[in-house]
Amino acid sequence: MSLREPGLGEIPAETERVARAVCPDGTLAMRLRDEFAEVFSGEAFASLFPCRGRPAVPPRALALVTVLQFAEGLSDRQAATAVRVRIDWKYALGLELTDTGFDYSVLSEFRARLVKGQMADELFEQVLRAAKDRGLLKTSGRARTDSARVLAAIRAVNHAEMVGETLRAALNALAAACPRWLAAQVDTEWFDRYGHRVEEARLPRSKDKREAWVGQAGADGMRLLEAVFSPQAPREARSLEAVELLRQIWVHNFQIVDGAVRRRDAKNVPPGRLRPFSPYDTDARAGAKRGTIWTGYLVQLTETCEPDAPNLITHVATTNASVNDVKMIDAIHADLRAHGRLPAVHLVDANYIDAQGLADAEEAGIKLVGPIQHNTTAQSSGTFATDAFTVDWENKRVTCPNGKAADHWYPRVSSHGIPVIRVRFPAATCRSCPDVNDCAPSKAGRGREIMLREKAAHEAMRKNRAAQRDPEWWSVYQHRQGIEATVSQGVRAFGLRRSRYRGHPKTRLQHLFTAAAMNLARLDAWTTGTPRAGTRTSRFERLRPAT
Repeated sequence: MSLREPGLGEIPAETERVARAVCPDGTLAMRLRDEFAEVFSGEAFASLFPCRGRPAVPPRALALVTVLQFAEGLSDRQAATAVRVRIDWKYALGLELTDTGFDYSVLSEFRARLVKGQMADELFEQVLRAAKDRGLLKTSGRARTDSARVLAAIRAVNHAEMVGETLRAALNALAAACPRWLAAQVDTEWFDRYGHRVEEARLPRSKDKREAWVGQAGADGMRLLEAVFSPQAPREARSLEAVELLRQIWVHNFQIVDGAVRRRDAKNVPPGRLRPFSPYDTDARAGAKRGTIWTGYLVQLTETCEPDAPNLITHVATTNASVNDVKMIDAIHADLRAHGRLPAVHLVDANYIDAQGLADAEEAGIKLVGPIQHNTTAQSSGTFATDAFTVDWENKRVTCPNGKAADHWYPRVSSHGIPVIRVRFPAATCRSCPDVNDCAPSKAGRGREIMLREKAAHEAMRKNRAAQRDPEWWSVYQHRQGIEATVSQGVRAFGLRRSRYRGHPKTRLQHLFTAAAMNLARLDAWTTGTPRAGTRTSRFERLRPAT
């Protein structure tokens, strides 16, 4: 395929006449064409198409159709049908009323080109540039960030189904690549055992019989791997992704003990963040947050929140579900800085705040506002909490509330890889203290030991906790709650909760197109003077007496 016309063409007179007559007030599709036609010029995507060959559907049309598709929650088939039958879409695309559109598979091919060409974020950036040119993007003030869980486009399976489906996927891939060789390697029982989806079979219900079934599948898979990696096997068999996944899953779940294949016990398997949970989406991971457990991804949304401009999403990050929010704050700041959209005040919740992140943000000139997570250790409260000790950083000395000093200063690295400082008080000093039972009750015969973060992180944490006692801090922080409305809008109106596609690259592409559609919808609401929806109050709550 080749590219002929990178930009949007003129709207045919008959199409414009009919569209204006049928939709006198316009629609989102028509207003996007009138107000933001330059966003869909298609010039940025010209490099994805060759210069020779059969003419392709212009990328400007595909970009606009994809945005409208995500804005209205349509499938590829429904979007292709809308191009063929809807007058407002024909107006937006500049098509004749008799134009029959294109096949729905073109949209999937366009997404694949974007992923392969590493241009997934191009349309998202073009929308932000258009908003900036109109003076509607203000990034030097406040911004807020929150995350939302995303369910992978796969079915949750138990361990037996995971093992069986992984082996079945490898057999199907080998049957397509080298059928004659595979037919000579398998037993007749394999066709009954792995010829259909595992959940369609009646797996044993008792624990012992199910473990025996898993053990048999483990032995069959190990036998297949030995055959694939033998010198007599076809070379293309080793290069199949399904075979490589089979090898990884079998290493994670099985081991050979005394010549027999045995399932690994729970303490001898890799952590969940390293283990795939489906052979059909190897990027999805298990996540847990506030008591909710899911398999899939996590999307981080950052938006502006100025009163005199529309709230626009300025950054989108997609990770697997096992990544903690606190690990993303530095990456978000780095990406915002690279695009010139770094805010002066960044509002986040407690999941994004830690001592080192506060120190790094302060060094970068960002005021990171959010409540730091509570210290849950046994000595985190009371008169002899860690914060009650005075630290002399220059002399490396710590003084307790009773005036006793300690200079046993040991730089260490915590179990989480964080640089810390351990300070130990002499046992003789603590033994003679009348408050030793309140200060170090579990350190019988030993002195009190406290752990500190490095100076910058320690001071940033103390400053943050002190600021939370100021009502002015809370007046600033209250603006963070608006990001939850953005997440709700993305979930309810734009289908953000569930991934449409399999794999991290296309899931990230979905989130970027969703954010672009949300931004365009908000720009449209701003230019048309549509007010923001207010907070809903139930009829019963309206009866609350005024205080």
